[in-house]
Amino acid sequence: MEKSIFPKKFSGSIKEHHKILQKELIHFQNKNIIEIATGSGDAVKYLNNNNIYTGIDISPGLLNIAAKKFAKSGFKEAEFYIADACNIPFNDDCFDFGICNLSLNFFENIELFISELKRVLKPGAVFYCSVPIKDRLMTTTKIRGNIYHEKQLEKKFQDHNLNYSSLNYRNGTLLYFKAVNE
Repeated sequence: MEKSIFPKKFSGSIKEHHKILQKELIHFQNKNIIEIATGSGDAVKYLNNNNIYTGIDISPGLLNIAAKKFAKSGFKEAEFYIADACNIPFNDDCFDFGICNLSLNFFENIELFISELKRVLKPGAVFYCSVPIKDRLMTTTKIRGNIYHEKQLEKKFQDHNLNYSSLNYRNGTLLYFKAVNE
């Protein structure tokens, strides 16, 4: 990803990306965390290993890679599930914190995803997301998936009673935001 996606597609820096995520997420400790679209487990680079981590993804191969990274990093409580972001297989109100990193644009039904996210997050839980947006496209390179404007994302989250706020970072086409479950 470092040599292809970030400079070519996102017009940004992977190092800056990890620096931003670490700054925002490192202070969370002893929380029950869900990551939607875990991928190969890069969240291990910016999460404390004293959290209870649950990762979901549709790719068994990527989840295998992620599980190895989390075990190597000393996470004592990390579980991985093959699951779709629009059908999260957990009870209501069970996570303190959520993450979706560079994947929101690939979800087929963002409204259903947001509804599922709201359902599994506890009241007051925070969701952090990074996603490419139309407002920041700087190249003619095509980014796959559903690319939204920031105002569209804000409305979609607020329509589901998630208090949206963008984070003041610039890294190419990426928007960093959080949404608090009201």
